[in-house]
Amino acid sequence: MPRPIAQEDDQGLVAALCRGDADAFALLVDRHSPAMVRVAMAYVPSRAAAEEVVQETWISVMRGIDRFEGRSSLKTWIFRILTNVAMRVGGRERRSMPFSALAEAERTTEPSVDPDRFLPADHQLFPGHWAIMPARWPTPEEGLLAGETREVIAAAIAELPEAQRTVIALRDVEGWSSDEVCEALEISAGNQRILLHRARSRVRNAIESYYGAVEEIDYDAVTAELMRDTARKEADTE
Repeated sequence: MPRPIAQEDDQGLVAALCRGDADAFALLVDRHSPAMVRVAMAYVPSRAAAEEVVQETWISVMRGIDRFEGRSSLKTWIFRILTNVAMRVGGRERRSMPFSALAEAERTTEPSVDPDRFLPADHQLFPGHWAIMPARWPTPEEGLLAGETREVIAAAIAELPEAQRTVIALRDVEGWSSDEVCEALEISAGNQRILLHRARSRVRNAIESYYGAVEEIDYDAVTAELMRDTARKEADTE
């Protein structure tokens, strides 16, 4: 009797796929197809084309599963097949480049956070500190993940440049690790960090705008309190 298939058991999944187990294939499709569509969208011009890429990828996976050698995770292997198929389909659509090139094309000198939200570097007491800092958001229980907020987040992600959108979707929606993203998209760890940071900053800005969640810091009051604390400490040591 075949042993049960654990969620992360690549060896068991591969064995089940090789013997034509339909349940194992359905499990794999359900687990990875949403992320596969997201990644394919970075290479092709429409969702319909992305879904075509995913279908071709699954066909290639089943045809080649007996050649899977386990040098990488099964997920990474599947997504490398996906990117190859996506580039081929993108080539037919006259829109195809490696993901690393796409990420490089999105490089910008634009800061992730508005510089006006920080004090100047020559400020006497608080150089470079927040002038207008993010305020506290509601917790999930208080409504952060309510329907309207989810729509704000989804809309912000949808408006991101393609490389940023793909990375944040894999990291924060699908729950991938940074290593998994780097392997699947064939980008460097540094590039992945930059894309994720910029994507998260833009999404955060959208949520801040929705909640009005910024507050200006009264540094005169902070300075006065700091001076009082200093005076109290000096008095205690006398």
